[in-house]
Amino acid sequence: MKFKLSVCLLLSFYCSFAQNEKDKITLSFDNLSMKEAVVHIQETTGYRFFYVDDWLDLDPISKNYNQVSILDLLNDLFEDSSINYYIMEGKKVVLTKGSIIYDVLPETFFVLPQKEFQDSIMVAEIDTEDILPILQGQDQELAKNNIGVVKIGKEDKNSAKRFAILTGYAINTKTQRPISDLALLIKGTGKGTTTNAQGFYTIQVPLGIHQIEVSALGIQGEQKKIIVYGDGQLDFELAESFEVLDEVVVEGNRNRNVEQTIGGVLQIEVKEIKTIPLVLGERDIFKVATTLPGVTTAGEGAAGFNVRGGKTDQNLILLDYAVLYNPSHFFGLFSAINPFTSNNVNIYKGNIPAEHGGRLSSVFDIHTKDGNDQKFSGEASIGPVTGNLTLETPVIKDKSSLLVGGRATYSNWILRSLKEESLKDSEASFFDVIAKYNHKINNNNDVKVMGYYSKDAFNITRDSVYSYSNRSFSLQWNHKFNDNSKGALIFANSQYKFDINFDANSVNDFDLKYNIEESLFKFKMKYLVGATHNFDYGFSGKLYQVKPGSIEPLRNESVVDPIFLPREKGLETAVFISDDFKINEKLSINAGFRYSLYAALGKSSQRIYEDDEPKNENTLIETKVFDDNEVIKTYGGAEARLSARYFLTPSLSVKASYNNTYQYVHTLSNNTTASPTDTWKLSDINIKPQRADQFALGFHKNVNDGEYELSIESYYKKFNNILDYKTGADLLLNEAIETTVLQGQGKSYGVELLMRKNNGRLNGWLGYTYSRSLIKFDGTFEEERINGGQFFSSNFDKPHDLSLVTNYKFNRRFSLSANFVYQTGRPVTYPIGNYVYEGKEYTFYSDRNKFRIPDYYRLDVSFNIEGNHKIKKFAHSFWNISIYNVLGRNNPYSVFFVTENGQIKAYKSSIFSIPIPTITYNFKF
Repeated sequence: MKFKLSVCLLLSFYCSFAQNEKDKITLSFDNLSMKEAVVHIQETTGYRFFYVDDWLDLDPISKNYNQVSILDLLNDLFEDSSINYYIMEGKKVVLTKGSIIYDVLPETFFVLPQKEFQDSIMVAEIDTEDILPILQGQDQELAKNNIGVVKIGKEDKNSAKRFAILTGYAINTKTQRPISDLALLIKGTGKGTTTNAQGFYTIQVPLGIHQIEVSALGIQGEQKKIIVYGDGQLDFELAESFEVLDEVVVEGNRNRNVEQTIGGVLQIEVKEIKTIPLVLGERDIFKVATTLPGVTTAGEGAAGFNVRGGKTDQNLILLDYAVLYNPSHFFGLFSAINPFTSNNVNIYKGNIPAEHGGRLSSVFDIHTKDGNDQKFSGEASIGPVTGNLTLETPVIKDKSSLLVGGRATYSNWILRSLKEESLKDSEASFFDVIAKYNHKINNNNDVKVMGYYSKDAFNITRDSVYSYSNRSFSLQWNHKFNDNSKGALIFANSQYKFDINFDANSVNDFDLKYNIEESLFKFKMKYLVGATHNFDYGFSGKLYQVKPGSIEPLRNESVVDPIFLPREKGLETAVFISDDFKINEKLSINAGFRYSLYAALGKSSQRIYEDDEPKNENTLIETKVFDDNEVIKTYGGAEARLSARYFLTPSLSVKASYNNTYQYVHTLSNNTTASPTDTWKLSDINIKPQRADQFALGFHKNVNDGEYELSIESYYKKFNNILDYKTGADLLLNEAIETTVLQGQGKSYGVELLMRKNNGRLNGWLGYTYSRSLIKFDGTFEEERINGGQFFSSNFDKPHDLSLVTNYKFNRRFSLSANFVYQTGRPVTYPIGNYVYEGKEYTFYSDRNKFRIPDYYRLDVSFNIEGNHKIKKFAHSFWNISIYNVLGRNNPYSVFFVTENGQIKAYKSSIFSIPIPTITYNFKF
């Protein structure tokens, strides 16, 4: 009987197929929905379609077909969807969601992929005469009973695959923001994964029927039954959970520090920094970063960061792919990044991803969060010197939203209340504003646009005004090609400039300006190959334009000579590829390659000096003139990014990495710490690009199921062509800058220890770093040597750095936080004697950076009060009462020397020498 039925089915299919080949179809679809297209085919050809309406909720189509068969038409129409079809006798077409209706089952149909998944695959006999009622009945019954059965992918009878790649995003239904650290478990298989900071996950699943379970802290769990036919996407929109539990165990992403392949990565959860006591109550992402091992600053209030012994200019700080050249307000007291608009922050201090380049030490990858596309919401804070307000609103519900955030200071009242008469007329202010628009075009395309602007203004007297500003813009178009491949086109533009306006009198009035601008174009792709390979590749181009400075008189009476340094221009391009792949269950490798090429471009005049001679006016041979966009000099090289992770036990891993990097821009500064007046210089004929090689080895351990994290990492870095100044150098508005600087070698090494407690009433971390940062300038001639050509401490060499950050929760509303910081004093150069030469007395200084200022330590405490946790209320509030520098330690920021009555006297300057109390009110609606 079964044999006869099979023969009849084959004959009917053959007749239908032969008839189909005779009937050629000509059709056009102009922006029709899939359902409208199917109806149009029915009306035009006489074929009758059977389907469930919801299956055809696909993107509109616009296509033309000329003399094609019904098979070719349907194959092309449903190629990028999960729809399959079956053509029956009498011009009947049955559409199915993912599955295939077989005339004869293949021999391998009942062969199970792996023994452990036998319970996961179910096969039911289907009567082809009743296929339509069964399909419609099942789906309608499931929908009626709200049973979560989802079909994934599209079955292909020609495929031998037994596994599929399941990807997707998890979204908070209330805020429409990604849910990170969401745990996903395929029940009965032992397989699971967690979502990343963008709410994205990927997992390999055997074909068949499964039950998937998701859970996270503060999120209502959900279970879904899925039928996996092939690769596909399953997204989750989950509601928040406000149940009070006796004990909460955080499961999601708890082993990330042990499992991820790349070492030397720091991750900051922005929402968790609100309880950390910081100066004047202002939340600060970068100040929190400095409490973690390997990241430090030259001193309290210093702008910039030193990562694993690198200079401040060796850090790439990205805000939605746009560079921030000066990430600070108030000369380093506050961060230029608004914490209310920021998502989580990744800091790469070890193995830098291959897509990033142009800096030697680290990448601070900061992304602005998407606005709320469901309802109007906001967050604000009011402190003693600053105010912050962020608003979010949907533009088109479920599709697009706008986020706008702004901060400003009203600190002038503090200056006017000081007893010092010379400071009462001073002013100090800053503001920053950021806006982001994101728009979901369809399931495969979305666009994000970000704009940022900040400005600082400062003056000690009425006669001079100093100001600096950042401007950034980025445009990102994301496109999903299929479930395994997605890409992005990115354009970004950044500008940093400063201006000093001196209007004391008509004789010395002047206006000094500086400007650097950078434009970026990047194309990057992500491609998943099974569950073992994750490729990232692409290319980028970056155009630098620098106006090295200008000074001009404000009035005709001024004796200041105008100076306009010629513009510098450079083009940096790169191609990159990386693969994060698993060798076996214990060993995984992240291997990347980047090749960068830099070209210094005209219009420019370049000074040529004699070979093997010091660069000065006496060795100058000629000056070469280059036309606009003419290539002056090219540099480039291959950059390797290699990292490996090996599981010693399920909760203990060892990681090793190596990378080398190039940097084509340099800062010019003879200040001990980073200053807003520091200028940037592009590599050219006389100044070579910097290069660094870094080796790292670390052990990462989780204790008590992730409640405690322990890590110890060691590193060694070697630098070439780092830039420093000659003694007595004048770097500002110097046309022959190469005559006042030197390029030499550097090395840094250290050990970093981090102990973190993640949950319970008491949580926080202890970070300790022992590190050394040494530099060496040893030329053929005496003027090219510093400290006799021997290695000496850099300005930011601080061997011991200890940070303790703790928070104790009394209950859900009240908590106490404390920070303790200890650092070795940074190096300084002291005068050590006098001498007389030709009847004049001069001061004799020690070798550069031979001595150190006193060690730094500071204790901060804060008391945090959460508002009540009622769900239905206008706003949720949070009070922070903090005391910065509780011990009143007079930590020196710098040591300087003055001559008084023929004697040299030393003085210490400090930023905060007394306890600073602060009350800040935050609310969120």
